[in-house]
Amino acid sequence: MLNPIEGEIFTLDKALGMTSFAVVKKVRAVLRSHLGTRQVKVGHAGTLDPLATGVLLLCTGHATKRIDELQSGVKEYVADLKLGATTPSFDRETPEDASYQWQHIDLPLIEQVLQERFVGEIQQVPPAYSACKVDGKPAYKLARKGHNVAIRPKTLVIDEIEVLHCGLPTEPTLQLRIVCSKGTYIRALARDIGEALNSGAYLMALRRTRVGAITIDQCVTLDELVQRLDNEQYVSPEQAEQQRLEQERIANRARAAQLARLRQSKKPR
Repeated sequence: MLNPIEGEIFTLDKALGMTSFAVVKKVRAVLRSHLGTRQVKVGHAGTLDPLATGVLLLCTGHATKRIDELQSGVKEYVADLKLGATTPSFDRETPEDASYQWQHIDLPLIEQVLQERFVGEIQQVPPAYSACKVDGKPAYKLARKGHNVAIRPKTLVIDEIEVLHCGLPTEPTLQLRIVCSKGTYIRALARDIGEALNSGAYLMALRRTRVGAITIDQCVTLDELVQRLDNEQYVSPEQAEQQRLEQERIANRARAAQLARLRQSKKPR
């Protein structure tokens, strides 16, 4: 039986075009319907942009207290880049705004640049089109209004970066596998790689394949999760509260017994 009040963790393969919040909203609505209460907390452990797919962890009830822990896990991505061009958002959300020479780039140069400049601890300026706060406001809201957005660089760690496919010399495309720390913007990494190659680059597609120990093969689609939730049996909110109180009583009795043993051991013999 599922116990969403006490806490469940669902592992999802987020679809292209959906926001992470839309996924949370849908699962929360399904759980509220089955439990007959609006008092169901649901949150995600790490946002995925609408143009990205892959591992998205959802936590419910008391398991939402583990969100920070889950978010802190190492992330793995597969990223498709286009070389020789840039966009204001560093991905396909906005149209190309500049083009650059890319014919001088080859695979040995790419691998050299990646290993020398993008493995280990790096400094990264997050995209203006991001949720980073500037003067208390999300940067993307300011950027979409045409404001210049100044964001401070962040210290990140790239554990691994590997070329999976290179379309050169016929096509300016590059596919990378990236293992990195929390807070890494792969769009900004694409921008920086393009600059390091004396060209430009932006993100064409992104798939998150791992969060901590959770890999993409352990995930289900939103439709599959909803179907499962519709066929599950649930611990009611009343039962969940009774279980919580019983666990609290057991823990209190254990602490009382431990204190009694401690007092007994301090008595003179």
